[in-house]
Amino acid sequence: MYAGAVSSVGAESRSGGTTAKRQAILDGALAVFARDGYARASIDAIAKTADVSTRTIYNHFTDKAGLFAAVVEAGATAVSRAHIDRIDTILGGITSAEDLEPALVDCGLALHSVVPPEAPHWGLVRHVHADADHIPPEVIDVWRRLGPARVKRQLALHLADLDRRGLLRLDDPHVAAVHYSALTGSAWGSALEPDPSAERAAELMNLAVAAFLRGYAR
Repeated sequence: MYAGAVSSVGAESRSGGTTAKRQAILDGALAVFARDGYARASIDAIAKTADVSTRTIYNHFTDKAGLFAAVVEAGATAVSRAHIDRIDTILGGITSAEDLEPALVDCGLALHSVVPPEAPHWGLVRHVHADADHIPPEVIDVWRRLGPARVKRQLALHLADLDRRGLLRLDDPHVAAVHYSALTGSAWGSALEPDPSAERAAELMNLAVAAFLRGYAR
């Protein structure tokens, strides 16, 4: 079912229809999926939110699974691109050992603010986890590949470069990227405090990066 949905989405994208109408459907679907989850979301609710008819939705997407796949793919691609831009800008600007810790702190803060926590994307991600039993596994694989895996891969490339330059000591840059992501993620989200202020988030991020460097600094 998912493979068919993807091929139909690609064909419709190439032949066009109305680009604005298709984007309105994707935007409306993101809002509804983020609010209701995959299992409870209905095409009728998406049509109402997007201000289109259900027939228009089916003209662009074969079914709810195909529409959800397109929303997940678009969201994961856009958010990972924003995160990678921040990673490249901040970690790519490290020129000395003195830059290392503040840059890692800035990167951690940027990765958790470039897409605000209240953005519909994160509601969608929460439902991807919660509704995993009802979502085609191929869709979850696409989300992981285009989203978290892509960001961690880029992060690992920068950490490996810092290792080559003698600023970090790594056995496996991909494992280090996972550790960095876990530590900085806990500094921002509910693992430590549900909704820290900006000042408290910065304090927690400094502690998270200090813990990371205790394991990986030369």
